[in-house]
Amino acid sequence: MNDTRSIFQSVMIYFGAFLILVWSAGPFLWQFSTSFQLDRALTEGTPSLIPSPFTLEHYYNAFIEKGLHHYLWNSLVVSLATTALCLIVGSLAAFALSRLDVKGRFGILTVILSVSMFPQIALVGPLYLLASDLGLLDTYTALIITYLALGLPLVTWVLFGYFETLPREIDEAARMDGVGVIGLLWHIILPMSLPSLVTTGLLAFITAWNEFLFALAFTSDSGTQTIPVGIANFTNQYYVPWGDIAAASAVVTVPLIVLVLFFQRHIIEGLTQGGIKE
Repeated sequence: MNDTRSIFQSVMIYFGAFLILVWSAGPFLWQFSTSFQLDRALTEGTPSLIPSPFTLEHYYNAFIEKGLHHYLWNSLVVSLATTALCLIVGSLAAFALSRLDVKGRFGILTVILSVSMFPQIALVGPLYLLASDLGLLDTYTALIITYLALGLPLVTWVLFGYFETLPREIDEAARMDGVGVIGLLWHIILPMSLPSLVTTGLLAFITAWNEFLFALAFTSDSGTQTIPVGIANFTNQYYVPWGDIAAASAVVTVPLIVLVLFFQRHIIEGLTQGGIKE
């Protein structure tokens, strides 16, 4: 009886996992298939998941005619700069709040978290005026500063939770060996927090990579526009090139999937261990 119940539970678990996989991967697989189909096949009454005939026309249009590679470069620069700054500033803030004697640290953390709760649409207008007055429109700087403000609260909270799991005896042993505060952070805390750094870095990168609203408001030149805005520029008043959009979406999504799969062990460890107090 117990063996039967165990087999039934295993079957249900795998069946549930399969449903989640189909639900999550289905839209991307359909988009990926669309990118290899001719325009006339996309407008037929009965769509097909398997491209027939197979074509690379949409990828040619995306890169050669619409300059997708320029948008990719802009997004890469902005996202990497944002990620680096989020990790630097976030790790310093989390370390100070976790390991140093800071009064009212949980109040400070609450304020940091509350910043991320403002709706983006309410911030676009004031930030646009500020960027305009400072001459930062159509620059990487405006996007990097804005994305830093968006990603920093989450990075600080996740790193703080992870730093809290590290035993305090490490700090005492380091001080006995003559290690200063910066040395404690750089040589001991950060190396031990690699899973959390990978997790928060990926979250900050994905947030900056996918952001659309601020990029649309702050940039009007293709030399600084990021991928979401670039893909939105594919359409015109009378025609939506679904195949070209699908090809661009596939190119944009594949690197994120590869990153998540490559660092999945660190991501899982960083998200779970940060919530366990030893």
